[in-house]
Amino acid sequence: MEAGNQTRVSYFILLGFSQDSEHQPILFCMFLSMYLITVLGNLLIILTITSDSYLHTPMYFFLSNLSLADICFTSTTIPKMLVNIQTQSKVITYAGCIIQMCFINIFGVMDTLLLTLMACDRFVAICHPLHYTLIMNHHLCGLLVLMSWFISITYSLTQSLLTLRLSFCTNWEISHFYCELAQALTIACSDTLINHILIYIGATLLGIVPFSGILCSYVRIVSSILTIPSADGKYKAFSTCGSHLSTVSLFYGTGLGVYLRSDGTSWRGMIASLMYTVVTPMLNPFIYSLRNRDMKRALQKVLGRKLYIL
Repeated sequence: MEAGNQTRVSYFILLGFSQDSEHQPILFCMFLSMYLITVLGNLLIILTITSDSYLHTPMYFFLSNLSLADICFTSTTIPKMLVNIQTQSKVITYAGCIIQMCFINIFGVMDTLLLTLMACDRFVAICHPLHYTLIMNHHLCGLLVLMSWFISITYSLTQSLLTLRLSFCTNWEISHFYCELAQALTIACSDTLINHILIYIGATLLGIVPFSGILCSYVRIVSSILTIPSADGKYKAFSTCGSHLSTVSLFYGTGLGVYLRSDGTSWRGMIASLMYTVVTPMLNPFIYSLRNRDMKRALQKVLGRKLYIL
């Protein structure tokens, strides 16, 4: 398209789930409830892990970082959506859209890397228990988390800078409830080949490869668990892995589906995005607190202490 038909975009319109005004109060209450549950639940997980010295282990260190990333992940999308519903406006500024894309990529990639680190931790703990404390030391765990943040930020900034070079025509409507990168690319006038290549490279290196590593780790883990003679030992091993597998299934199953679908504008694509950006972070505290005996014990101690003070 010629330059004369292009214009400098100053805002985008987020179409969201419904344009019917009668549905807006229902959507507002639903997403506000989900957001509050997500923030409070993950904050409780972080508080529990930091206050209980028994949980100062690599697995729970990664879990506390996952809870922090989930709070930030959800806070990147839901508050803006609530403001738009309350003000009856679907507008987001161009700068706000780019910033939202940037943070969504950061915390989305961070989630995938943290889930991978948690799988590696379980693999070493169950398959190589005698060398666990030597391998998964505090220095290495801290370095792995810092590297994960570096990779997430680097990928996100690269994608954002490539998006800034794009031109947009007169159609500024994004068929989503947040500034989803793939949706923004569909309304760009300029060539988006490099952006799409980077998306697929990112989905492969930061999505499919870690997911494949997690699957391979759990094949080895299950094989090792089956060799444990005591039933109590098997139950304890499965309980520490079951919660992680539940989160992995929810996050990867919906997240990879969004980025590898050819038709990202469909209603199903928006529901899948809702699952991995909102529903999974909301369910994580319940998954890890209900399926893990150590977390249940620590939560009961923390909640009992708070109730005693009150």
